[in-house]
Amino acid sequence: MRGINPVCFCLAAIGLFTLHGAAQNAQRDQGIKAFEEGRYSIALSALRSAVKQNPHDETAAVFLALTQAAMGNCKAALAELSKPRRDAVLDRLSGIAEAKCESASGNEAAAFSRLQQLKTRFPNDADILYLDATLHMKAFNDATFAMFQHTPSSYRVHELSAQIFEVQNRYSEAIAEYKKAIELNPNAPGLHYRLGRAMLLASHSPQALQEAAQEFQAELRISPEDSACEFQLGQIAQTQSNMAQAQAHFERAIQLSPDFTQALIALGKIYSQEKQYSQAIELLSRATRIQPSNEAAHYALMTAYRDAGQMEKATAEKMVLDHLQKPPEGEFSDFLKKLGEKQPAQ
Repeated sequence: MRGINPVCFCLAAIGLFTLHGAAQNAQRDQGIKAFEEGRYSIALSALRSAVKQNPHDETAAVFLALTQAAMGNCKAALAELSKPRRDAVLDRLSGIAEAKCESASGNEAAAFSRLQQLKTRFPNDADILYLDATLHMKAFNDATFAMFQHTPSSYRVHELSAQIFEVQNRYSEAIAEYKKAIELNPNAPGLHYRLGRAMLLASHSPQALQEAAQEFQAELRISPEDSACEFQLGQIAQTQSNMAQAQAHFERAIQLSPDFTQALIALGKIYSQEKQYSQAIELLSRATRIQPSNEAAHYALMTAYRDAGQMEKATAEKMVLDHLQKPPEGEFSDFLKKLGEKQPAQ
């Protein structure tokens, strides 16, 4: 992974600061302008002069530290960047640079601590959320490298390799890695479940369904109260047209995890098919309360109301469903629509 420039995320916000107040110091303003334009050597000289002229100028001190960080001198910058600030703009700028400097220096704990403060104060800031994702990816890459370097024969290495293959949709390789992990530690919780799920992602053939079911059953012998395994076994039984067995597994999944939305929907649909509408409506209503934006839950509930003859409630659910399915309006949604358009033939 490429090294992180401590100030690369700050430039996008400089415009916010330049509107913050009238010019009070020519050297400071010259330095800020040079910093915004990426002329760091000029900014460094001007901001040093500004701080020397007025040691109490917090703005000049912050931008001097930002400039030092941009030039790779985090050691000199951190003392100023780490100071608490009431001014939101300065706190945002210095906080982003501080978190990136700490990460670049290898102090991940301090970086994430500062980042958490920023997310608390600026929860919807795109730059801060992007930095959060970037630092987590860096930490993941570092930890993965350390695992492969220091514990190459560990079952965890094979488990992690399998998960990476899953993300890449390389399910056959994932299955092979999960099997290697299980050979090394057959009683490790989660491995049989992950293997079964990878098998289902790779294929829904009768053989794949049977082999996956065996893995979920093996997981239940290790973790008898694993509701996810019960749900997967219910889905397999449903695919095999064994509705009684599917119902039993879905009921068990809900017993273990009462807020398991997908299991509530699955069991609710079975009750609807059996014309047990009151039971179906109770389960599906619970699912919509847990996840109000779940379209599958609202659709199944609408169908249950309709088949039960409760047309007013079915109509109300249809209105909710229409609202959920209505695409958002605006410039960004128009942009997304254009992305989906076919290119004209050449």
